[in-house]
Amino acid sequence: MSKDCAIDSLQTLPGIDYRFRDPALLERALTHRSCGPGHYERLEFLGDSLLSLVISEQLYCRRPHAPEGDLSRLRSRLVRDVTLASIARELDLGEHLRLGAGELKSGGFLRESILADVFEAIIGAIFLDGGFAEARRVVCEVFEERLESLPEADTLKDPKTRLQELLQAHGHELPEYEVIEESGADHAKCFRVECRVGGLSAPATAEAASRRKAEQAAAKIMHDRLNEFFRPGRGNGHTTARNSGEREK
Repeated sequence: MSKDCAIDSLQTLPGIDYRFRDPALLERALTHRSCGPGHYERLEFLGDSLLSLVISEQLYCRRPHAPEGDLSRLRSRLVRDVTLASIARELDLGEHLRLGAGELKSGGFLRESILADVFEAIIGAIFLDGGFAEARRVVCEVFEERLESLPEADTLKDPKTRLQELLQAHGHELPEYEVIEESGADHAKCFRVECRVGGLSAPATAEAASRRKAEQAAAKIMHDRLNEFFRPGRGNGHTTARNSGEREK
């Protein structure tokens, strides 16, 4: 169970191959602001930059032919909150967090944003305690499996980006999106969005709880439809895909 604001002497954490010379840095890295002064937020700021730098370097070296856009997508995949929180759970960092009574009672040690922040803070603390080389080593060790198993960058592109690139590759104009219906109470909105690609295909329609998600869903429908249409032997880009599928919900 996560601790309250009482401080113990702590030099190591299970799963992280580093021993702190200054235990106070690790204690600060594990202390949420709900405990008052001496919390981890400044260390988090430092660790965020260090993580971005080290992961950028690793991707640059491991993907020598990847363009900048692909490297950025891969880095975002690795340093996003959901990934960092997953690492924090694997390391059981929530068990060592120091939280104020309110945060402890509300389950702050399980919250994704807090777990991601404390992991960044620990990397910042290692840098201050042992220098850049040690911080880099720890980051590389913790991320090794994820770096090795990263998918191809193209698979990380969102549907709107993939649709845009598909249309541009075949010399067509960019798609247009329009909210054609909005329903539901403020806490349970439903957006119905239409994706249009001129005369190339019938519009694709999708619904979701936010405009962004509805646009992405409609883009995926359209991308899948046109990807099949543009497949060699199926079309030449000058006819239309209107008959390849009706509107989808």
